[in-house]
Amino acid sequence: MRLPWRLLMAGAVLLVLSAMVGGPPDAGAADGQLTIGAHVTVAPRWLDPGETESAISPFMVLYAIHDALVKPMPAGPMTPCLAESWSMSPDGLTFDFVLRQAKFHNGDPVTAEDVKFSFERYRGGAASLLKSKVKEVRVIDSRRVRFVLKEAWPDFMTFYGTTATGSGWIVPKKYVERVGDDGFKRAPVGAGPYKVVSFSPGVELVLEAFDGYWRKAPSVKRVVLKSIPDETTRAAALKSGDVDVAYTFSGAVAEELRRSPGLRISAHRSNAVFFLDFVDQWDPKSPWADRRVRLAAST
Repeated sequence: MRLPWRLLMAGAVLLVLSAMVGGPPDAGAADGQLTIGAHVTVAPRWLDPGETESAISPFMVLYAIHDALVKPMPAGPMTPCLAESWSMSPDGLTFDFVLRQAKFHNGDPVTAEDVKFSFERYRGGAASLLKSKVKEVRVIDSRRVRFVLKEAWPDFMTFYGTTATGSGWIVPKKYVERVGDDGFKRAPVGAGPYKVVSFSPGVELVLEAFDGYWRKAPSVKRVVLKSIPDETTRAAALKSGDVDVAYTFSGAVAEELRRSPGLRISAHRSNAVFFLDFVDQWDPKSPWADRRVRLAAST
């Protein structure tokens, strides 16, 4: 089946999929649970935005458990989320964010101190680049925070407000300082639509809807994300009814599922940021050393 977008977002793990297969309409929804067969093994570090690697897969988990100031959503590639608004100064040196009234799973409010803390502890993909560009993160008051750059950098929001990095995803400062980084991965607390019930690394992640989510409580009350990297095994789980939805099939397996009664395969575009890297641009003998060549290739 092709699930409606509101259900995809309620599941909060479907952002990165190139193909989705599911059972009949309302499969898994009648009992309030959606069981998903993921094409990757969910790693413990994916539960912590501070360790987000330069890949799209961790965002399956981040979109469920956590929330960002700004992130890609159906409304646009940089949709205000925990930030109800944001603005850039005319000289491009400062970015101001106004936070909405939201809370973490433990009831603590999301504050500007949490935003500052989350950025400063971030050590995932492109962390060194981001921190080399940011002069300071200034807390104006509990709901306003300002990023001050060392110099104008047009790509700041590309790195901070999209899935290019996890630096804009907010964690609760007081809780992280109390339990430590390892404790946070074992029992993460976020501001997203789902709370963690249990996590068995390499097996499954069980999530429960967070009724206090600022946007609205998800209609699917329980999500089970099963790690099934093997394509054939994943297809078998779908056909047997062990999972309601599964991702990323190709070739003969996809064709077999397409012909299976009660199943429907649907292609989805990935909502991600892509880069064209010129790895030889610092070699003066390489044609990529010429800025004009790089510009021509990128247009």
